[in-house]
Amino acid sequence: MGSLTEKVAIVTGASNGIGRAIAERLARDGATVVVNYSKSAESARQVVMGIEAGGGKAVAVHADVSQAAEARRLVRDKAGTS
Repeated sequence: MGSLTEKVAIVTGASNGIGRAIAERLARDGATVVVNYSKSAESARQVVMGIEAGGGKAVAVHADVSQAAEARRLVRDKAGTS
């Protein structure tokens, strides 16, 4: 993957499994990662801490993306994260 510096990646379900692996990869490639979670704030916090420990940028955000209003809020509020 190319450099994602100055890009923001919103990864849904990023607090574990495949979502976590994707978030970590995007961060290694330079993106600021929004770690979206719906249930486990602690797991999301651990993902953020791991990304930051590796020199990346990340923020955890709670949103149930099965709800249109929450999905819109997630994108609206975090798309400008840098």
